[in-house]
Amino acid sequence: MSGFAPRVKAVLGPTNTGKTHLAIERLLGHSSGIIGFPLRLLARENYDRMVSIKGARNVALITGEEKIVPPDARWFSCTVEAMPLDRPVEFIAVDEIQLCADADRGHVFTDRLLNARGMVETMFLGAETIRKLLKRLVPEAEIETRPRLSQLSFAGATKLSRLPPRSAIVAFSAAEVYAIAEAVRSRRGGCAVVMGRLSPRTRNAQVALYQDKEVDFLVATDAIGMGLNMDVDHVAFAGLSKFDGHRPRPLAAAEIAQIAGRAGRGMRDGTFGTTGRCRPLTDDLVTAVEAHAFEPLEQLAWRNSTLDFTSIEALLASLLSAPDRQGLTRGHDASDLLTLSSLSGDRAISDRARTPRAVRLLWEACQIPDFRKLATDIHTKLCARVFQHLLDDGVLPEEWVAAQIAVLGRTDGDIDTLMQRLADVRIWAYIAARADWVRNALVWQGRAREAEDLLSDALHEKLMARFVDRRAARITRGLDAGEPAGLISAVTGAGEVVVEGHPVGRVDGFRFEPDATIGGADKRLVLRAARRALGGEMPRRVAKVEAAPDGAFTLQPDGVIAWQGAPIARLRQGSALLAPAIEIIDSEFLDGAQRETLRARLARYVDTIIAHDLMPLFAAARAAEQNPALRGVVHRLAEQAGVLPAAPIDAALRPQLRRIGVRAGTFALYLPALLKPRPATLRAILWAAWRKRWLPPLPAPGMVSIATPDWPAGLASFMGWLDCGPRAVRLDIAERIAADLRYAARRRPAPVPPGLASRLGIGQDDLAPVLRGLGLRLIAAELLDDTQFGPPQPPRIAIAAPRKPVITPPAEPAPPPNPDHPFAVLAAYRREAS
Repeated sequence: MSGFAPRVKAVLGPTNTGKTHLAIERLLGHSSGIIGFPLRLLARENYDRMVSIKGARNVALITGEEKIVPPDARWFSCTVEAMPLDRPVEFIAVDEIQLCADADRGHVFTDRLLNARGMVETMFLGAETIRKLLKRLVPEAEIETRPRLSQLSFAGATKLSRLPPRSAIVAFSAAEVYAIAEAVRSRRGGCAVVMGRLSPRTRNAQVALYQDKEVDFLVATDAIGMGLNMDVDHVAFAGLSKFDGHRPRPLAAAEIAQIAGRAGRGMRDGTFGTTGRCRPLTDDLVTAVEAHAFEPLEQLAWRNSTLDFTSIEALLASLLSAPDRQGLTRGHDASDLLTLSSLSGDRAISDRARTPRAVRLLWEACQIPDFRKLATDIHTKLCARVFQHLLDDGVLPEEWVAAQIAVLGRTDGDIDTLMQRLADVRIWAYIAARADWVRNALVWQGRAREAEDLLSDALHEKLMARFVDRRAARITRGLDAGEPAGLISAVTGAGEVVVEGHPVGRVDGFRFEPDATIGGADKRLVLRAARRALGGEMPRRVAKVEAAPDGAFTLQPDGVIAWQGAPIARLRQGSALLAPAIEIIDSEFLDGAQRETLRARLARYVDTIIAHDLMPLFAAARAAEQNPALRGVVHRLAEQAGVLPAAPIDAALRPQLRRIGVRAGTFALYLPALLKPRPATLRAILWAAWRKRWLPPLPAPGMVSIATPDWPAGLASFMGWLDCGPRAVRLDIAERIAADLRYAARRRPAPVPPGLASRLGIGQDDLAPVLRGLGLRLIAAELLDDTQFGPPQPPRIAIAAPRKPVITPPAEPAPPPNPDHPFAVLAAYRREAS
């Protein structure tokens, strides 16, 4: 082996070229190797893949927060920052090497590009944009370009509600992700959510939700752009700018391509486009993404890795030194450098960091990752405390570590709270992973992992509860697949509509009521899904109504006809008061023929109800047919459904009317049988339908008087209630009592009968005005003066004087007749003829 120089190779190309797959094959083909990934998620994903091939005892995982290093481990999956470069191995690979240009983390990738080498083979994987600088900085590298395995094409702008299934929607802030995820839930049933702040466990659970097709949409940040392989057919950008930790900036074309390249995997083509309020992509940008042609990188981020630990000042100077070759530049100051700079101004810290060992220890403490990113001094204080404990005791106090990890396992709170706790746990997982910092490191690593798992599961459940409606998602998937017939749907005997095993609502009569928890666009989805089941159910219900006995229906006071307790029709104005029209309550599931079938059946029901409840009226009409003298009177009575305001009636007709059940009273001509509660209610319903008026609540059965109601004009007299000032008295009661009182007072005022107010259902205070309404007057009791003896004169009732006739002014004298008018000539002719 010593006769051969170590091989350095770069495999460049767009996404979906099989670069990572090739690197894993090469890694496992050597006796030992290390591969570095840009994300902890990817390191964990490929660790699992390597374990499945080589077994857990031969594979290690090293990230900032996790260290699984079996004694015999030969193959290592790591984050780029955590690669153990002091371990000699045959093969080393670094994924996404173009991240050397990243202003925040790029200096780590650049260091690996310049210094990390395998004893036999080194491989760098990345985009074509780094080719020029890679050749300059690593001239010995062989460069291989790989084409994309599938085609990526632009699909234009698409509304959120019209995105195809298996789409990923990309946003660039947590607030945007949440808002879009909420919208997708309301319109399409739900989505999985992927953000860089998620733990691997939560991220894997969310990805599994998508991969297992429980949901068809993924809402993510640009975290999906780094090697997360999922079955995405379309990538939709909800925005084209991001906050990079320092300032908002537009995405570079290569970044857009990196994200868009998640669409289409293997040999399956993919598409990309925009959605929501995202500005359109320019033609040049679309062409560049489709052709994977971008401007080459001009410089890579660099930070000195040869550090001077003689003092804090010397360490800072070495970290801030300028690069010594063209193509490299200092990037943004990382959090470790910022923390060190801040602590260098702390007298308590600077006084203690006087030796190279103390300075090195301080630098290690400053490298604790700031996952919380709170923009406060909390992280700086934590690093300072860690440094002081390590300097004083060599390890961190066990009780402090225990207390910090214990409080982080709480699973209460909202999504943001749980993600913040996950960030805290990651910090303590990093600390616990330093076996030289804590006693019983494996114990605390396990505790931190338990807390992370608890939080991860709770976060997954919260995301599911907020952004996933399994019922709507499953229904939507079946509908979007264009196979509505494949959806299993049914209506239970109780009227519950079930689609794909999920109850989505119930049928009341012929109307579908979605579940109360469904709103907005979900309601439309459920209607679409339920239509198939209801399409077969409605004809069956129509047939059931047609064959139902009259007892299956109910005519409600508001004129609605109910079947099985559900409204299905209502009365409307017809050709006559006693012949109302039937209007079927609107339902999208009934066609014209079905509506007519229902109308005809319910018309028969209403006719039967009218014939039964108003039987005395129809019997009187039949009896009057044989008596021409009665026919006209009864016909007018029938037109008013049994109550006709008083009109002059020949005395000879009164006995005949009485024989057919009609009373000719002082106040009205009426059928007493129709004032009973059941026919009275029906008459009111028919009146409301005929007059197109609302029907107020009717008096309770048995009432003989009521406070004068505020009813629509004409309803009280139609119903047989006589207006008597403050009270309305039922017509039959008013006629009977008024007749008795007039008879008693026919010659002279008569004493008030005992219990008169009770018979009228009124109080004593209302007696006088009610009697006036009956055409009587109340004479108050006369008190005796001191010169008179004997009982006092009691209150009496007298017949009220008839109202004075209304005097109308004399008409204007008619003009003299025109002798030439045709009618005048005709009149003269008639006079001559007579």
